[in-house]
Amino acid sequence: MSESLYEGVLADAYALAVFKGLRRLQQATEVHAKRLARYGGLTPLQLLILRIMAGRGELTASHLAREVSLTQASLSGVLDRLEQRGLLIRRRDERDRRKHWLVLTAAGSEALAVAPSLLPEHVLARFAALPEWERHSLLAALLRAAELFDTPEDDEEEDL
Repeated sequence: MSESLYEGVLADAYALAVFKGLRRLQQATEVHAKRLARYGGLTPLQLLILRIMAGRGELTASHLAREVSLTQASLSGVLDRLEQRGLLIRRRDERDRRKHWLVLTAAGSEALAVAPSLLPEHVLARFAALPEWERHSLLAALLRAAELFDTPEDDEEEDL
């Protein structure tokens, strides 16, 4: 077998293995998302936004969009729903009227207090049981994998 053909077969095998692993993760997250919605009334993205807001106090919509890997246009609809439920408020910056600050409300804090975990409990328990080096390694690998999936356009935008 020629070297380039071997490299192609090897690349295909890696691509298949990576895709299968990603598919398993996708299925598991979809199942958990349904549980979150059923028991907590929040989507995973809404819960993530509220958790970030709780840790930061005030945040601009543009900063939050970067934190949750969404465009501002996509984030806007999610924020509308959270605001309609009284879980957060948007307020205009007094100096720059184009800038909006997001603030978690008391109702948002209460919703977080009773909301289920972002990750299933069995995942958290298994993760906590791993040696520290393996937790760091796994987190680094997940973040690196996400980075690999960034499109070249995403990289160009970051350089601006």
